[in-house]
Amino acid sequence: MPVRVVLLGPPGAGKGTQAAKIKEKRDVAHISTGDILRDNVEKGTEIGLAAKSFMDSGRLVPDDVIIGMIRVRLSCDDATEGGFILDGFPRTTAQAEALDRLLDELSLHLDAALLLEISDDEVVRRLSNRRVCQSCGAIYNLVARQTKEEGACDACGGRVVQRDDDKEAVIRNRLMVYRERTSPLIAYYERKGLLFRVDGAKSGNAAMLLLESIGVM
Repeated sequence: MPVRVVLLGPPGAGKGTQAAKIKEKRDVAHISTGDILRDNVEKGTEIGLAAKSFMDSGRLVPDDVIIGMIRVRLSCDDATEGGFILDGFPRTTAQAEALDRLLDELSLHLDAALLLEISDDEVVRRLSNRRVCQSCGAIYNLVARQTKEEGACDACGGRVVQRDDDKEAVIRNRLMVYRERTSPLIAYYERKGLLFRVDGAKSGNAAMLLLESIGVM
């Protein structure tokens, strides 16, 4: 049975970690808008150039860019047949409505929207300590997972750096944007009876266990 899930929550809540655990259990498409956008930025594509200035300052990328990208990805066979985990989309009510229309066009439906709840201070602690390899994208943490050699990736030897959007001032701005524009999604999915809450401070299995408890997995 395909699993079709949206992961909601502030930056740093652990959406990527939770998605990876679900994917281990079920071979579904993990669709992370952040990863796709960063890949386009690195490659200098048209989408990447349009998005870079927004991402660097912690602002949301315009809906038309995001929705067009999601339309292409959800139309792929792995997503339509095997299911998907949407990580980082939708971020606004307008995007959620666009997703509903797109799923109707594809004759698909959403099983659940999981809200990962976590404090602002914990988000800042997590993200400000995060480091990323410029070459292969491996993720490290100055507290929980340091590199063996300072500044060098364990996997490929590439340079490990702090992303611009992981600096505290930008993180605080991202949290403000989240509260102003993304929080209304909670009410949106509550009205649809699809919202389920997950403690973002718990282990990476929390979302998977919740989906099992409600019969989605």
